[in-house]
Amino acid sequence: MWTAVWLAWTAAFAVAEGIALANRKDEDTLSENVRRLFRTRTSRVGRAVFAVGWFGFSGWFALHILTETM
Repeated sequence: MWTAVWLAWTAAFAVAEGIALANRKDEDTLSENVRRLFRTRTSRVGRAVFAVGWFGFSGWFALHILTETM
């Protein structure tokens, strides 16, 4: 069942992002919203918080997948 849930979530995201990319409106893609949320264009603190969070998550996720722990 959980595989179906994750596949449905991924498909829903792909459709929403595809529509956002196709219509070319501002502030509707995931990237644009993340930039706005963290204020990466105007705030060094926002950039730092995003970078630490992104690299921290990426490192944890890689270890989680490769070692099957955590």
